Amino acid sequence: MISEVVTFKLRPGMTRAEVVAIYRRTSAIWRANPDCIRKCYLYEEEKRLGGGVYLWKSLAAAKRAHGDEWRRMINDLYGSEDEISITYFETPIVADNLVQRTIEEEPVAGKAA
Repeated sequence: MISEVVTFKLRPGMTRAEVVAIYRRTSAIWRANPDCIRKCYLYEEEKRLGGGVYLWKSLAAAKRAHGDEWRRMINDLYGSEDEISITYFETPIVADNLVQRTIEEEPVAGKAA
């Protein structure tokens, strides 16, 4: 599994309510993506940042989802195409209190556990 942390600058003057309304509209996109396990939306008022923390089945899936079309969408919705930061993390274990279990990725052949 891969965790992806995405942040982007919000257009000047955007309110929290406006940002959250966009998040609500876009949540269906991520719920429909079979490679996206979970997305947590982020909002930071003081630094004027929005974003998300995603849990993906693979790095390839994360990169496919956040290509040029997605960048254009971010610019259209938030005005921040040139101010996007993406960081990827290997995620071998998730302690999930919502489903009350620990999720462990399948071992990859040739990789030490």
